[in-house]
Amino acid sequence: MGQLNVQDRLKMQPVKMEHVGQFNDLLRYVFQVTNQELQEVGFEEEELEQAKRPVLEKADVLGWFDREKLISQLAVYPMEINVHGVRYKMGGLTGVGTYPEYANLGLMHQLMRRSLKDMRERGQSVSYLFPYSIPYYRRKGWEIISDKMTFTIKDTQFPNIVPVSGMVERTNYDDPDVLLTYRQFANKRHGTLIRDELSWEEYFRWEKEELVAGVYYNERHEPEGYLFYWIADDVFHMKEMIYLTQEARHGLWNFVTAHYSMVTEVKGRTYTNEPIAFLLEDSEIVETIQPYYMARIVDVVRFLSQYPFLVRPGEKNFHFVVEDPLLEWNQGIFGLEFVDGQVKMLKEPIGPAVVLNIQTLTTMFFSYKRPRYLAKIGRVQADSDVIRQLEDLIPAEAPYFSDYF
Repeated sequence: MGQLNVQDRLKMQPVKMEHVGQFNDLLRYVFQVTNQELQEVGFEEEELEQAKRPVLEKADVLGWFDREKLISQLAVYPMEINVHGVRYKMGGLTGVGTYPEYANLGLMHQLMRRSLKDMRERGQSVSYLFPYSIPYYRRKGWEIISDKMTFTIKDTQFPNIVPVSGMVERTNYDDPDVLLTYRQFANKRHGTLIRDELSWEEYFRWEKEELVAGVYYNERHEPEGYLFYWIADDVFHMKEMIYLTQEARHGLWNFVTAHYSMVTEVKGRTYTNEPIAFLLEDSEIVETIQPYYMARIVDVVRFLSQYPFLVRPGEKNFHFVVEDPLLEWNQGIFGLEFVDGQVKMLKEPIGPAVVLNIQTLTTMFFSYKRPRYLAKIGRVQADSDVIRQLEDLIPAEAPYFSDYF
């Protein structure tokens, strides 16, 4: 039977709780998750299906059905992120997959376009995703906005003990003080996810059996930082370390160093563009860096209207000329008029032009790449005065994002 006949049978509709088995089957097929792999991380098949129920309860899941069979799908988590101190509604795209026999019918393209339209209607002006193919998602308008750095520190390179006034206490990974510390961190740190209960559950899903938390308390017994870790085969595995003060950073590394006689090395990850090597006495460690999450501006007007521009007196008006491969409402001209320290959005040209695509606009305003660099490599076309102005208008802090969904 030809593709045209198949397309006549297909119907796009929401994926509901009664489809949880098919939702799970499609994910496992697309990502080739075997029963053995599930058991290795402590999951049974029924538990995985149970774990996906909150996704269908809370997320907006859209799929294509061939009669009653789910054959293509994606899910959008309703989330919030910190963008330079401003809370944005974010649509977290996940669960993307199509059975191979239904490939090349344009099904995922239509699902993405519909889901982005729905995000816009829900006020989610930006979307995050973990890319299984960076080129594919770039073609759909997403761009890299964060990195993951992994590092290995030999026991002979552990940092020296630094005197601190507080101490680290070991506790459960979901201790209230852990959640409080992360909440304080996320409220300050650009790019972070404002984690709700489901976000925390996703964060811990594959490692919670062995995960331990070490919380640093200052002399007033206030939590100021934590690390998640586990020890296996003489290796100290660090999932994440965050801290609100430099004292907490020293205290947490003192705790790691205290394991000197128990382990031969530390393997860890961090999600900032600052190499950890510079903070160590012996900086000759192994570090690797790789792209991590991608983002896309869903609604240019709403996104820029909320954006915390660093406006100074005498700002000159200018406008963006934006190209978007999927969304017509993001195509065209977006003027920025500066009046009494405020930014007014206009749908008309005003001042000089800044020509770029939605991918470049996203990574620039997330401060992953700076305007001057993007102009240098040809991703932004604008005169040098406007580039210098953008450098001053856009905060410099690079995003931090350590979650996975």
